[in-house]
This record gives sequence, C-alpha cells and structure tokens, in this order.
Amino acid sequence: MRRWPDPRVPGLAQLLNPQALGEQRRKLPDQPGVYLFRDAEGRVIYVGKAISIRKRVASHFRAETRSGTPGHDTMVAEIADIECLIVGSEAEALLAEQAFIKQYRPRFNIRLRDDKSYPFIGISMDEDFPRVYFTRERHRSNRVYFGPYSNAKRVRDTLEVLSRVFLIRSCTGTEPGRRSGSPCLDYHIKRCGAPCVGYVARAEYRRGIDGVAEFLRGNYKGIEHELEQRMRSASEAQAFEQAAVERNRLNAVRSLLERQRVASSQIGTLDAIAVALRGADANAQVFQVRDGVLSDRQSFYLANEAERPQAEVIEEFLLQYYETAAAVPAQIVVETPVSAAAIAALAQRRRGPVEVRAAERGEKRRILELAARNAALALEEDQLKAERRREHRAEALDSLREVLALDAPPMRIECFDISNLMGTHTVASMVVFEAGAPRRSDYRRFRIRSLDGAGPDDFAAMAEVLDRRMASFERHIDISPHDAGYDRSFATLPNLIVIDGGKGQLSSGLASLGPALDRGVAVIALAKRLEEVYLPGRSEPLRLAHDTPALQLLQRVRDEAHRFAVTHHRQRRDRAMTASLLDELPGVGPARKRALIAHFGSPDAVLGASVEQLQSVPGVPAKLGRDIHARLHRVG
Repeated sequence: MRRWPDPRVPGLAQLLNPQALGEQRRKLPDQPGVYLFRDAEGRVIYVGKAISIRKRVASHFRAETRSGTPGHDTMVAEIADIECLIVGSEAEALLAEQAFIKQYRPRFNIRLRDDKSYPFIGISMDEDFPRVYFTRERHRSNRVYFGPYSNAKRVRDTLEVLSRVFLIRSCTGTEPGRRSGSPCLDYHIKRCGAPCVGYVARAEYRRGIDGVAEFLRGNYKGIEHELEQRMRSASEAQAFEQAAVERNRLNAVRSLLERQRVASSQIGTLDAIAVALRGADANAQVFQVRDGVLSDRQSFYLANEAERPQAEVIEEFLLQYYETAAAVPAQIVVETPVSAAAIAALAQRRRGPVEVRAAERGEKRRILELAARNAALALEEDQLKAERRREHRAEALDSLREVLALDAPPMRIECFDISNLMGTHTVASMVVFEAGAPRRSDYRRFRIRSLDGAGPDDFAAMAEVLDRRMASFERHIDISPHDAGYDRSFATLPNLIVIDGGKGQLSSGLASLGPALDRGVAVIALAKRLEEVYLPGRSEPLRLAHDTPALQLLQRVRDEAHRFAVTHHRQRRDRAMTASLLDELPGVGPARKRALIAHFGSPDAVLGASVEQLQSVPGVPAKLGRDIHARLHRVG
C-alpha cells in the first residue's frame, strides 16, 4: 500500500478554492483505494473506498448525486481537501476504510451512536478463578469479551442465569473470597462453588467458565446435554441432592430457551439484520438465532448524516458490528445484498465461510420481517423522544429568558463550581450547555493556584477561575480557528454565566467578569439551600417554583458543574493520597505500586492489610511484604 500524494499531517489541510479542488480531483489515480474528505479545518469528515478512486470521488460531485439528499449536499459543500491511499485490491480498500473510520470517526460516515457506552460481558481469563462480569470496556488483551449488547438490564439478567447454572464467583478482585476466610451467601444458596475456601478445584471451576463461554456463543444443545449427563451421573451414584441441583439447573436453561424459541431447531444458527432509515437517523436490529432460539435481540441507533442508502448502511453496520462481536455466524440474513469484499472480510473474521443473503420465504423471511418491524418502531420511538426533548429544552430556555428578562433565550450557558476538602486540593469546573443540552467537549477543569493550602476560600477561588476564564477569552480574540492553540470553548462567550453559590460568590465573580458584562453576557448565582437565584443589582433573590422549566434547567446545569468539580477533586485527592502512602515505601516502585492498588482496590485497603495479605500480592516477595507492613504501621 502507498499513499498518493505524499502524506499530509492531519489537521493541516489547506483551504482550496473550487478551481484548485477540481484540479486535485482530476489528478486522483484510477486505481483501487481509500479516499478521505477533509474540511477547511483539516478534520476528516468522510472516508470512502473505491475500485477507482477518481471515478468514485467524481460521482460525489455530479449534479444528479448532489441533488439527492440534503445530508450529501452538506458534505460536498464542506469538502476542502482530498487525500487518498492506493491499495492492491478492493478487499484491502475495505480494511483500510474501516481502520480510518475507527481512527477518525468521520461525521458523514455511518457510526454507532455512543458506541463506547455499549455493555459487554467480560471473562477475566488472566486470573486463576476467572470472573464473569458486566463491563463497558474491552481493551484488555488477556480477557474474553462478548457483545456489544444494547440493553444493560438484559446483560445483568444473563449474568444472573449464568451464576445459577455454572456457579461462577461474584466477588471482585483477582483472588476469590473475602477477608473473613469463610464462604459468602452465594455458596449457601447454590450460586457459587466457593473456590475461595478450596471447595472447588481450579480445573473444575475452569470447566464451568468454558460452559459460560459456550452458552454466550449460543451452543445451547451442548449445554443441555452436559447438564443432563451430570444429572444422570449424580443419580446413578445415588447423590440425589446433587442430582436435584443439576435437574433444577437443566430446567432453568430449558425454560429460558423455550421462552425465547422463535422457530424450529431446524432453522439452525443465524443472525437476521434489518435497518430502518429516516433522514440522518437509522436503527439496526440484530436478531441472534441459535438452534432456533432467539438468544438475543440487539438494537443499535446509527448516525447517518450523509443520508446514505440502505444498502450502504447495512454493509457498514455489518463491518462495524462484527468487528467487536464475540463470533460471526455462518449465515447472516439481510434485506439487501452486500459486496463480495464485505463478505470476504466477515469470512476472515470468522475464519470460515460466511453466507450473507436475503431471505425470500419461510421462517427466515418471517424473522427478518420481524427485525424490520422492530427497527422501524425503534426509530420512530427514538425520534419522538428526541423531538419531545427538543421541545422541553426550547420551553426551558424560553422560560429562562422570561424570568431573567433577557433579550433572547440563552443558547450557551456556562456554569462554574468550586470543590475542596478543608481547603486542600481546591479545584474548579466549567460546564457548558448549548441549546439546553450538555456540550461535554467544551467542559474545562481548573486547579486553583492562589490559595496553596491557605485554607478554604470559595470567594477567592471563584474570582481566580473567572479571571482565568476571561483572560483566556481575551487571548483568543486575535487567534484564528486555524491556528495552533485555538480552544473553541474559551474563544466562545456564553449568553449566560451561572455561578454556584449565593450573593457572596456572585459579588466576587462580577469583579472578574468585566469583559463579559461589557459584551452583554448575563450573570447569575444559584444558591443550593433554597434554590434562590441572585441577580446583579438586586438585594433580594428570585425564587422560582420548583416545577418551572427555567429552574429545572438551572438545577441541571448547576448539578452537572458540581459533579464535574467533585470528580476532579476526588481524582486529585486520590493521586495525592496514593503518593503519600506508597511512594516512600521501601522497595515499592511504580509497577509494585500499581500491583498493590489493583490487588486491594484503594490506598486505605493497603494501609489496613495484614502481613499475610501483603505477602500474598502477586509480584511482592514475602520479605518485602513484611517490610511494607512494618513501615506503614510505624508511620501510622
């Protein structure tokens, strides 16, 4: 693979005039590869693949294509630069396209909305007695992940069934058990085999973990057969109590599968995937059928700002979904055909043949139609909810304009809060709401420098952070958005500034906000105790009814600023606490410090650990464990 033309530094794409952009298009190679569209600020806004880069890029600019959808027209209007990457085949182009989409998350490509928050089921295979747990991350290479799932409650219900059937431990930490040395309640109610006290061997426990993995992969027949065999073996050995336990587990699995059965077992294993489109939004439904059982139904909301057609949305969704899915089934039923390159990529992911086709009749067609109806219904409900949220935010902003006597609704609101503990580790937060919704990319944190352990002084801290906010704005007056060091959050003045506090905080803040006041920015303070709103020039606070949209919006902004400040303060305090406890211990470097924190969970737990517990930490020799204990208890 090679780039054409020479590689550019991302973010430094120059703004081209239409003639220069046309000349650049004409020089594109007539070869397979990937092309990237960048806007005037150098951001990648779209990544595409093509057998011929020149012809595919030209198709975006044709009149009949540009008049197709508003989203596509918007994308073409924002193109300022084109970069391409030549590859050897269409399959290589597909892989390169997915890599660039994952790297840049372009605005006009199909994207899973909030894909980082989707839940997974993780298995900690790096531990002697692995845990099966709920998680929203999947970056650890020595762990097995199943997902993504679209419903967190369904994931927790699945974990509940797994604990009853396979007796997996629910305790956290790398080692099973608790400090008391006795089995917990889960053992007594037949939810765990108690590996913490040696009631189950490592090999036997691992067989249970293998059963969990097979269950999550959809091998239900094998699980049923194994449970039935264990029940019969226990019965033949006259271990009737154990046989009854195995019978109850078998009945639980069969009951779960019968409730989910949607077709005869002859239909086998497949995924039925349907997509519904409406404007820039889309919903994809994945019906996972295993041995005729609907093992799960996933619902994913997609961003389709370029308003691309259904066939392209389905293909891109398939590639993104199966990149993280635990397994690719041998058969995938879809509504429209997909390219041979996409099928080859799925086969490579599965390490075996994959059939991707439409279902024309029979039970497979019925399942696909069911998925399509669910996709349309989910998309309609999502758009109705979004519309209601927009109406509620508009009502709240208009109500706030009225009660504060503003000239217009405050479309951008900034709120500032201070957090400290007895004057230590004082920090401040700035949160931003635009059009009544959080704009988290514009949130900022501040470490208060002027106090330096001089004791709590919220007035001085608020004055400092607002001074710095205004200084940042004034520095940005002469900075172009294309220049290095440009910060949109500081360069943009809000319509309304909310200070968390009462009359004193408002007075200290007004002294620092001269440049903002001169430009018409409104400033208020919101006191927590009685939810009173203080305005400049008024001695008495404004009291709003608790059910008014205006006060509810102010409370949301204030609570978000408080949450953001407290989180920052806790992080700083924990880092300082970790340093004070562990950095001066003999023989404890960065690696062993991480091992101690990972094993015990917190510096407090390290301080309270016994000699035996410190000696049991992986990577800590017995003598060092004794030295650490002696050192900690000598200095308190």
